[in-house]
Amino acid sequence: MLEKGNKKLINSWAFYDWANSVYSLVISTAVFPIYYETVTNSDSGLVTFLGMQFNNTSLYTYALSFSFLIVAIISPLLSGIADYVGNKKSYMKFFCYLGSFSVMSLFFFKGIDTLWIGILFSILASIGFWGSLVFYNAYLPEIAYYDQQDEVSARGFIYGYIGSVLLLLFNLSMVLKPEWYGIVDKTLPARISFLSVGIWWIGFAQYTFKYLPSNVYNKKPGKNYIFNGYLELKKVLNELKDHPVLFNFLVSFFLYSVGVQTIILLSTIFGKTEIGIPTSNLIITIIVIQLVGIVGAYLFAKLSNKIGNITTLKITILIWGIASYGAYLLDKDDPDVTFKFYLLGGLIGLVLGAIQTLSRSTYSKLLPEDTQDTTTYFSFFDVTEKLAIVWGTFIFGLVLAITESMKMSILLLSLFFFASFIVLFFIKRASFKS
Repeated sequence: MLEKGNKKLINSWAFYDWANSVYSLVISTAVFPIYYETVTNSDSGLVTFLGMQFNNTSLYTYALSFSFLIVAIISPLLSGIADYVGNKKSYMKFFCYLGSFSVMSLFFFKGIDTLWIGILFSILASIGFWGSLVFYNAYLPEIAYYDQQDEVSARGFIYGYIGSVLLLLFNLSMVLKPEWYGIVDKTLPARISFLSVGIWWIGFAQYTFKYLPSNVYNKKPGKNYIFNGYLELKKVLNELKDHPVLFNFLVSFFLYSVGVQTIILLSTIFGKTEIGIPTSNLIITIIVIQLVGIVGAYLFAKLSNKIGNITTLKITILIWGIASYGAYLLDKDDPDVTFKFYLLGGLIGLVLGAIQTLSRSTYSKLLPEDTQDTTTYFSFFDVTEKLAIVWGTFIFGLVLAITESMKMSILLLSLFFFASFIVLFFIKRASFKS
């Protein structure tokens, strides 16, 4: 077994980001949402699922809501298991295999006749992805020393970014130029993309599983360890009444996460269906967002050192609100709509990484000085984000079903940004730990 801090052990851990990030880019954001919208589109815009009729996009948002609700419910349970039992690798493998095989099963989703495959396995893939991350993150203090952890975590992000973009570019070549591969079936390039994501994920994960230790501290399950995660979250909830600044931040975080995460998940469907942006332009926009996101995270990190976290967060939230309102104003008949969509994509990219990194660091600085249970507080933070995604995706689908307009859904999301902006005014810079 490799010792803690060993370079090979650290690289093997970070390499799981290379393995699984293709899911979040190709499946959650880029290819699958566009493919789903294409193969389920009809003159009526309705599909039948479980004997009921739904707007096809609304059904997809409800499926996302359901998957994140399941994740929010089981995350504390998984965190409790990760903290109190030694065989994290077995659980991590289970969720990795659940996610990757579910993604590969999407290959058999060919259209409305096989809609149940698309809905069921997209839900299971989401649960597998987020479930494996609980155990992946829990490994960090076991494989790296405290002063290594920031650099190691960043290394994982870099691996994940490079790997996911490489596979996306390959998938993009199949989608845009199927004749290069001798493909005639119009649905086949996207379905091969799903297959490639699952194979990539499960294949490269083997390097991680080869070197990750099974039970570093020789832990044995304690009494009632399964439900300990829920008890710890209840404890944090009770403590928040004594920390109003932290409570206000979490309220703001929940509100802007409703908008941020929903837009990330559904922006490609909005661009394709509501604005009529071609698939190639949509995927190019996603790549631009990824590139600009890295620069934005760096620039806003520097800015926060000069003007403080809260002021910087206010700026990022305001930009998110302006960008979402700008999306509402887009007109598919505008000859410059593609250029404006690119512009909004670049604007979102500028603050995408920034708002995610600032959220976590700001939360960390606002934690009670006397607390030693930071893991539980961050578990609460993660559950808050997942519930925000549940709320955001459900609202998006419901408003779309009622108004038959994604623009109204986007307009409503922009209001969440402005509401979170107002809540942040109740937090003063003096609230931060020195």
